Amino acid sequence: MNNADAVKLSILDQSPIIKGRSPNTAIEETVKLARLADELGFHRYWLAEHHNMRGLASSCPEVLLTAIGQQTKQIRIGTGAVLLPYYSAAKIAETFRMQEALCPGRVDLGIGRAPGGDMLTAKAINEQALYSINEFPQQVVDLVGWLRDDLGDEHPFNSVKAMPKGDTCPQIWLLGSSDYSGSLAAHLGVRFAFAHFINPIGGDIVSRQYRATFTPSALEDRPTSMVCIFVVCAESTEEAEYLAASIDHRRVMMATGKESEILPSEEAMNWPYSEREKQIIRQERNRIVLGTPESVKNQLSIIKSDFEADELMVLTITGDYRTRIKSYELIAQEFAIN
Repeated sequence: MNNADAVKLSILDQSPIIKGRSPNTAIEETVKLARLADELGFHRYWLAEHHNMRGLASSCPEVLLTAIGQQTKQIRIGTGAVLLPYYSAAKIAETFRMQEALCPGRVDLGIGRAPGGDMLTAKAINEQALYSINEFPQQVVDLVGWLRDDLGDEHPFNSVKAMPKGDTCPQIWLLGSSDYSGSLAAHLGVRFAFAHFINPIGGDIVSRQYRATFTPSALEDRPTSMVCIFVVCAESTEEAEYLAASIDHRRVMMATGKESEILPSEEAMNWPYSEREKQIIRQERNRIVLGTPESVKNQLSIIKSDFEADELMVLTITGDYRTRIKSYELIAQEFAIN
């Protein structure tokens, strides 16, 4: 593969907590994987935001991002996503200006509006968060204004400046899994990432519509889109199926209101599922790309083409950290990204 054909391939990390391992270990593994991703040639490394989940440790991506930035050299680092309705747009602007000061030219600010947990948890974090969802478009406008020092003369907080002010600005991405997010990103003239791993249906239409209706802005003069996909890659299809058992189990638990830690593959494979739960697994499998490196590359290439996406981002969770790392190594090797 020559440079002109190279795919920009990135990683989304939710810091999965494997059964029998501590949340601290999950965070340590995230930092370790970020270093490896930098060495392998991945383009971006994003951290998710989730709350009150036994199986995911990434609750404060903006904090963990600092550690990632200090232990990597070239890879872009960011959030996928900061859940903006929980926060003040001014505070997020300052947080990411600080990140940009620490890692100039490498910071992505991915923002979303989902709660990242259940409604009770959302209320505990910020009682106004559920109401703020309706104000999300204005929050995004304000956030961009603070990052660009351009709130507008009529804005009530025009005299308030986000600090520290630097020479570069974080790259702003709007993340979502519906036509709402795609339409908003196009209207505001920002980059757009579609979460195929959340919603595998209709994302190609949303992504193409985003590109067709994009309005150039002070941030971006052309549309830039990415699709994020759940992937399990192994040296054989049989091994990939075996490794996918852990996420199968998690999806069943989530669907039945029994969220848990990530089970090791052997335990997940032998789980006594009911017929209804087996049906859930079959339905949820359309959110996963799995197989050998060649098969995974072919499937991802088709999705990229269908979405008319500029970039691909992959998310992998298996029942142990070693096979998760191996999956990313195989993908990097097959795409020849380094």
